[in-house]
Amino acid sequence: MVKDKVVREIDDLPGIGEATAEKLRNAGIDSLDKIAVYAPHDLADLIGISPEAAKKAIAAAQEATTINYSTGNEVDSFRRELGKISTSSKNLDELIGGGIETKAITEIYGKFASGKTQIGFQLSVNAQLPKEQGGIEGNVLFIDTEGTFRPERIESMATSKGMDPEKALENIMVVRATTTDQQILTVERADKLIVEKNIKLIIVDSVTALFRAEFIGRGALGERQQKLNSHIHKLQLLADKYNAAIYITNQVMDNPGILFGDPTTPIGGNVIAHAATTRLYIRKSKEDKRIVRLVDSPDMPDGECIIRVTPGGITD
Repeated sequence: MVKDKVVREIDDLPGIGEATAEKLRNAGIDSLDKIAVYAPHDLADLIGISPEAAKKAIAAAQEATTINYSTGNEVDSFRRELGKISTSSKNLDELIGGGIETKAITEIYGKFASGKTQIGFQLSVNAQLPKEQGGIEGNVLFIDTEGTFRPERIESMATSKGMDPEKALENIMVVRATTTDQQILTVERADKLIVEKNIKLIIVDSVTALFRAEFIGRGALGERQQKLNSHIHKLQLLADKYNAAIYITNQVMDNPGILFGDPTTPIGGNVIAHAATTRLYIRKSKEDKRIVRLVDSPDMPDGECIIRVTPGGITD
């Protein structure tokens, strides 16, 4: 009797040959998990096989797919091992539970020149510090979509921390993305860079600017949100896989439907709202002061704090 073939890759599925497997990969279906949740008729139409053959392939994928369970205590132990990057503001660190967390996406939104990028610069410096000084001893991938990266700000912030400014700049890999395709591709191909350069912090400044510019009008909204959702999902996968922190800045608009209170609304809708682990809203105050509000967090209560954006960096 011939034993059933062990299913480890999509090529091992019954009725799926090399050519069909290539079709699946080109369509973005590159794992057994993705096939396991597909509807038979949709899979059949996609790769040109019969619904019955699709059912067999899906059943085999489901059988080969495992779900790992953890106890609450195991999750607690896992969370204690997460890294946190200090923002250099004790008030802000306390507001968000100790700093920007690894294996999570932290989003900050606010109007132009509110301080979103400045916090990103500070995190780029602080991520390189030893853990006892509020860092995670890693390097940085900075995806600049608006042309806002300024080496001189990194140098001044690094100097105020007693770091070698040239070394601090050398440890930040900057990608100037001018299209959504470049932005998406940078994240899709980031695995090799993360391993080679010990990347522990990924910054996207801003995550929505190019999407907002390229996908104009209601007719393009569906495609924009779909691409944005996939992009954010990939960032979370990188965070989980490499124990990295993700910091994204977001643009805003004034919502005319809000008659009372602050009409400032972040771009990206529910796609970003649901994907971000922690959401912050920053706005200008007097002089160099900024007010940061914690909008959403799974483990910290809503609140506000005041920070300052100084020549030497972020302070209380």
